[in-house]
Amino acid sequence: MLENGLRVLVHEDPSTPMVVVNIMYDVGARDEAPSQTGFAHLFEHLMFGGSINIADYDEPLQRAGGENNAYTTNDLTNYYCQLPAENIETAFWLESDRMLSLAFSEKSLDVQRKVVVEEFKEHYINKPYGDVWHKMRELAYTTHPYRWMTIGKELAHIEHAQIEDVKAFFFKHYRPVNAILVVAGNVQTDKVRTLAEKWFGDIPMGEKYQRNLPVEPKQATPRKAVYHADVPLDAFIKTWHIAGRLDKGYYVADLITEILGGGGSSRLYQALVKERQLFSSLDCYHFGSIDAGLLAIEGKLVKGVSMETAAEAVDNEVARMRMEKVSDTELQKVKNKTESVIAFEDMSVMSRAGSLALYELLGDAQLMNTELQKYHAVTAEDILEYSQDIFDENNSNTIFYYSKPNR
Repeated sequence: MLENGLRVLVHEDPSTPMVVVNIMYDVGARDEAPSQTGFAHLFEHLMFGGSINIADYDEPLQRAGGENNAYTTNDLTNYYCQLPAENIETAFWLESDRMLSLAFSEKSLDVQRKVVVEEFKEHYINKPYGDVWHKMRELAYTTHPYRWMTIGKELAHIEHAQIEDVKAFFFKHYRPVNAILVVAGNVQTDKVRTLAEKWFGDIPMGEKYQRNLPVEPKQATPRKAVYHADVPLDAFIKTWHIAGRLDKGYYVADLITEILGGGGSSRLYQALVKERQLFSSLDCYHFGSIDAGLLAIEGKLVKGVSMETAAEAVDNEVARMRMEKVSDTELQKVKNKTESVIAFEDMSVMSRAGSLALYELLGDAQLMNTELQKYHAVTAEDILEYSQDIFDENNSNTIFYYSKPNR
């Protein structure tokens, strides 16, 4: 860790000629004010709009043979670039300058604001089913800021973003003390330490952001909503609250989603898509949220199938999870698949860098080496017990999303 609070992690991998420089900021959509949502995502765009000494982020990186990208979630914001190891200092120069301070020009804000507004319209207003998760989050959450999506709760919040609001958000969250730098690839730790001190060491620490979010109260009654939209097929969406990222229940819920919806051999697909042909597509998944999140079952109905029939069929499959223990064979199968996914994700140096940053953000980078054990420790009894807990109907939120305005 540097004196200004920047955490620096190194993963040496001499088998590749490349290096990845990954910076994760401990800020996401959950840290926004309810009246100014979408700011974390807006910043993902603004960070490429030029900094104090560098007008164009992409051009010098491309000249160095590099590529970059970024993403924002409700929990965090991540920036990463990959380039030949001999040009690593270019990445340090670029990333440190925009951490030092963005250009904060009205022109840059106006350009990126328009980009985000168009993204909002294209993917969430004009796209079929684009508003489903806006509606579901508002239904499922009453208190926690997960009730709005990363893109923002309302288009007006981005349209009315002012330069002073943007500056305040930046200097509150985009400081060394709230950041994690991971360097992975064909590098040596001593060199990374030297470069980190040279390029980041003089950046003012900033004030450590103390997160104090409202806790979502335990849901006591089922919630349901009905919508009609100009979409080709009826859609069914149902969610249940599950534990946060570091809780044992998270790992149990992850395996439950694999049992119910993990591909063509899963229970939901076999019973309701393949055999009964009620759904044209049907998925079960969760969001991987750091705070208590949602497990979702979502599908498009086959034309002619009633919503009530489809909903009852899903409820029956969920009820099985509450009444019957999974077999050792079925449980081992989903554990093996989970192990394969983790191993595959860990193959690329870019994925390893991102994983290290995430686990450090969660509190301990060593979790990367021990998390698989948490999955292996889950028993059939754990699956049954947690299914009985989360699949309580009082813990559920259901949306019937009809394809015709008058049905």
